[in-house]
Amino acid sequence: MVRSATLMVTLALFWCVATRSPSVLPGASAPTGTARPYTTNFPLAENPISEGGKWINGKKDGLDWADVRTTPGFAFGTEIGGIRPELEKYDDSTALLTGTWGADQTAQATVRRVNKDNDNIYQEVELRLRSAISPHNATGYEVMFRCSKSPKAYCNIARWDGMLGAWMFLKQTEGSQYGVADGDVVKATMIGKAITVHINSVQVTQATDYLFTNANPGIGFFIAGATSVNDACGFSSFTATSN
Repeated sequence: MVRSATLMVTLALFWCVATRSPSVLPGASAPTGTARPYTTNFPLAENPISEGGKWINGKKDGLDWADVRTTPGFAFGTEIGGIRPELEKYDDSTALLTGTWGADQTAQATVRRVNKDNDNIYQEVELRLRSAISPHNATGYEVMFRCSKSPKAYCNIARWDGMLGAWMFLKQTEGSQYGVADGDVVKATMIGKAITVHINSVQVTQATDYLFTNANPGIGFFIAGATSVNDACGFSSFTATSN
C-alpha cells in the first residue's frame, strides 16, 4: 500500500531512471465459538502460511498480491522488493484468517526487526481488519507501520477497494514515534466506524470509515527500495479477536 507522499515521488523517480504487493498446531490456538479468537507464534516453516488451513494468501488465493511466509517464530513477506512497476499498485504480501468473524475486531502483533534505519528502504509491517481476498479482488482496512525509527517513519491507515491498485488513504501520520522497532507491540481495533491504532499500548492515530462492515483480520508486509531483505522485519506473534 502507498506509504507516504515521499515514497510515491521516490518510486516515480527511480522508475523513470530505470525506464520506465481444525487441528490445533503447537504454538497456535484454533478459533472457537462465535468470537473466534486466534493466537499464533508462527510455529511452522510454510510458504505460504496456512497453519492447517487457517489462512488465505494474497498470491495463492488473490492472484495479484504476494503471499506471507513463515519460519518457526517469524512471519514475513515475499515481495521481490527493489524498484519495479508493480510497486505503483502495491502488491503487498497479505494473509487473512479464515472463518466467520464479528464486525468489531482487534489485531495485535509483536514486531521482529533486525534491519537498521534506512530512509531509502520502505519496509512495513501491517495489520488488517474487516478484510477479504478472492481472485483479483482484495478489500478491507490496512494499518501500516514503517520498520524505522527515523523522522521519516510513519503509521498510515488505508482502505483497499477491490482490484490491484484500488485503495485510498484514511489517515497519514509521520515521525519517529510512528515507526516500529524490534519487540514493539502494535494493535489496531475497529469498532463501528472507528479504527484506533496503538504502539506499545499508546494510541498513535485514529480514522473512521463506513464502507466495509465485516470480514476478517490478518497481517501484511511491504518492501520497496531493496531486495533480499524480506526477513529483516516481520512479526513474531499475532492475536486476533472479535465481538
